[in-house]
Amino acid sequence: MENQDELIYIKRILEGETNLFSYFPERYSRSIHALIIRIIPSKEDAEELTQDTFIKAFRKLDTFKGDCSFSTWLYRIAYNTAVSATRKRKIIFPVLDDFSLENIPDDAVDLILEKEDDETLLQRLELAIEQLNMEDKALITLYYLEEKSIAEVAVILELTPENVKVKLFRARKKLYVLING
Repeated sequence: MENQDELIYIKRILEGETNLFSYFPERYSRSIHALIIRIIPSKEDAEELTQDTFIKAFRKLDTFKGDCSFSTWLYRIAYNTAVSATRKRKIIFPVLDDFSLENIPDDAVDLILEKEDDETLLQRLELAIEQLNMEDKALITLYYLEEKSIAEVAVILELTPENVKVKLFRARKKLYVLING
């Protein structure tokens, strides 16, 4: 279903056909869950927060303006829901200093992150992603795994596109350090 069709669904839901909302969890729950589980590593909590995301989206559906795609708006709710949960649980992430990140050559980062066929590296990459802070996890998940555009990631995380590019660049370097650490 395209964005235009989703807008028609939303209009009909707001006019009283609330049963049509079930389309959205069916369509987006897997990708919303993928984002949340990157931020909140507990499977049970991630499932609960995924449900919470759809409940919030349903309750706030009348605030959806259509200035971005519905999925982008939904990801924004999911991200905020996950961030709120991490703050309540006071999850602490390792801090990497800026100096060590600046001294990593870009070529080295590209080289190690492009080895998709190395199973050991992929496992180390998964472990490294888990150690990133919530914003970096969201950036990596949205851009690389969910294949959202820079513009969509910017809307979801309430950043400028330029800021998304800089933060993605830094997140990649953090992954490099964590993989090789």
